[in-house]
Amino acid sequence: MEKNLKQEQSAIIKIAMFGPESTGKTTLAIQLADHYKTAWVPEFARDYLQEKWDEKQQICDIDDMLPIAYGQTKLENHGQSVADKYLFCDTNLMVTKVFSEVYYNYCDPALDKAAQEHKYDLFFLTDIDVPWEKDDLRDRAEGRDAVFGLFKKSLIENNKPFITLSGDKNLRLEKAISIIDDLTKVKEMGLSSLDFVQIYQHGIPVENIKRQLAIFKNGIPKMQLISAATFNKGIVKFSEKEFSEKAAFFDQEKSKFKLLKFVPASGAASRMFKFLSVFLSDFKIGEETINAYINRKKDTDLAVFIVGMNKFAFFKTIDEQLKKVYPGFDRLDRDYKNYCFIKMILDPQYFDFANKPKGILPFHKYYANIASPIEEHLYECGYYASSNGKSNLHFTVSKEHQSDFQEIIKKTLERVETETKNSVDISYSYQKKSTDTIAVEETNAVFRNNKGDLVFRPGGHGALIENLNALDADIIFIKNIDNVILHNNDAIALYKKGLAGVLLEVQSQVFDYLNIIDSGEIDANKVAEIAAFLDDKLNVKLPENFGSFTFENQITAIKNTLDRPIRVCGMVKNEGEAGGGPFWVKDENDKVSLQIVETSQIDLNDSNQSSILNSATHFNPVDLVCGIKNYKNEKFDLTKFINNNSGFLVKKTTSGINIRGYELPGLWNGAMANWLTIFIEVPLLTFNPVKTVNDLLKNAHQE
Repeated sequence: MEKNLKQEQSAIIKIAMFGPESTGKTTLAIQLADHYKTAWVPEFARDYLQEKWDEKQQICDIDDMLPIAYGQTKLENHGQSVADKYLFCDTNLMVTKVFSEVYYNYCDPALDKAAQEHKYDLFFLTDIDVPWEKDDLRDRAEGRDAVFGLFKKSLIENNKPFITLSGDKNLRLEKAISIIDDLTKVKEMGLSSLDFVQIYQHGIPVENIKRQLAIFKNGIPKMQLISAATFNKGIVKFSEKEFSEKAAFFDQEKSKFKLLKFVPASGAASRMFKFLSVFLSDFKIGEETINAYINRKKDTDLAVFIVGMNKFAFFKTIDEQLKKVYPGFDRLDRDYKNYCFIKMILDPQYFDFANKPKGILPFHKYYANIASPIEEHLYECGYYASSNGKSNLHFTVSKEHQSDFQEIIKKTLERVETETKNSVDISYSYQKKSTDTIAVEETNAVFRNNKGDLVFRPGGHGALIENLNALDADIIFIKNIDNVILHNNDAIALYKKGLAGVLLEVQSQVFDYLNIIDSGEIDANKVAEIAAFLDDKLNVKLPENFGSFTFENQITAIKNTLDRPIRVCGMVKNEGEAGGGPFWVKDENDKVSLQIVETSQIDLNDSNQSSILNSATHFNPVDLVCGIKNYKNEKFDLTKFINNNSGFLVKKTTSGINIRGYELPGLWNGAMANWLTIFIEVPLLTFNPVKTVNDLLKNAHQE
């Protein structure tokens, strides 16, 4: 026998089956070779040991390990020479190494070295969830868990790229084919097998990585604005009477539907306290006065904070804690008091507000209690998001802070339900790891940490379309965690219910049209009626040449246009808030539609685009009411309505290194780009976001 343990190299993709005996390695290798029309390498040890048993009735011993390794290497090198793109190896020297160590507590150094050096593009670790089958060469069914653990450990310790395969043979084959196809795409992108395993374990679709890398290279096309959306040109304005009528219609119909309120609440309050963090970093107590610092830095935010300090809902709690920590606190001069107050707010040992989610912070001061945004949202449910005495409230949270939410809800839920005469069912979800995006260097090469691993970042607000997609409800109210006010729930509810009433009216008409289309009882007059409805009520512009379509193609076009999720957005007048707004835009296919556009998506160097931006009259949506089921009462797959060519490129720093990141299309920007959309003006009363802590000093947040 040729005594050669050198593995010949080639460009083919080599997949190694790896695992304890009787775990389906041979079956899988044969199946994969058949699927990909290529060669597979059998297990040399099986024939070698069967012959030994047949001739001498002897089983394997330590002296067989090297001959088996030599024979396996020869078979593999031959298989490599005849394979087409892929080679599937029933076993490999790493298996021989592990068996040698398990059975004989020894591995020949030559075998050990070769096993570590032999390279495969991927190992399939075959699970022990299949029945053990006895034969002449298998003598140990017990202890499979321990042996499997040793196999897995060997892959980890030797830094081999592997994925565990479980399930029956058909499920394993299906998974393996999908994995191999994705591995091939990743290698074509210039990434390694270890990169692929990291992407796979993160749950990120390979196509997403490919698209993101292309976006870094080519940039994100700027939106082409046609005009701002204004009254009677994309934005509807109702009188108070009309809002009341729409709200009454919703109240009349809501018992037929499951309602849910969706509140994005996972973000930390770091931006809310940013100017205070900067102050603590830059200011040297005793070296200058705070007033001098304010003048030197022109820090009006800090001045406003200090002047209004005692009006914050959290003032009393902080003040009492300061007096406990500093017994002589009342005797300190004003600068020291103010400095200590700010420091305690942000100090991780005490209140650590900047690192906590906004939802749990004390926002409002009532006569009897201090209320967080969580409590305010609980109350709101009873006013406009309930039917049949029940409401459903869903928070997206960070996993580490869910217990904080639950603690607040535990303390307040009974009181809220008693006062609103409405039970509230609370649910939670986390931003999915599969929505994370890859980071790159400034050169657009993938960024790696000091361990050589790829770096992924959260996909941003737009990632929550996946959370929304997982919910089961007929009507969903969406509202940000920080957009709450003190009192006025009745007034707020009027406009929320009014938006919902519009949704129900429009949705009913859309469903009627779709059912008529399905029935086949549609003629040219009905097509013209539907086209007018799309234009007048839904601001949908059919192609200019729609009239020249065949009748069948017209029906197909209007059905595809109508059969979409619907959103009714409450819009407020823009009074100088930073951010985007509603615009008519034209896409790369010259299709015109209503969209929410952020300032960063606009080419500000283009004077015409800049002029359109400046002509905007309204701000981003305050609230959304969404219909996410179709006319057959089936849930839409919301991921199919995303504009994946949008999103936001951001610059970040990690460990002192400049990197570039990609944030997914915003939840009500690109993530809902292909929904049916209605914009309705609502009063400024409904728009009270808390972007900085000083916003809590505004009238809407004070008694």
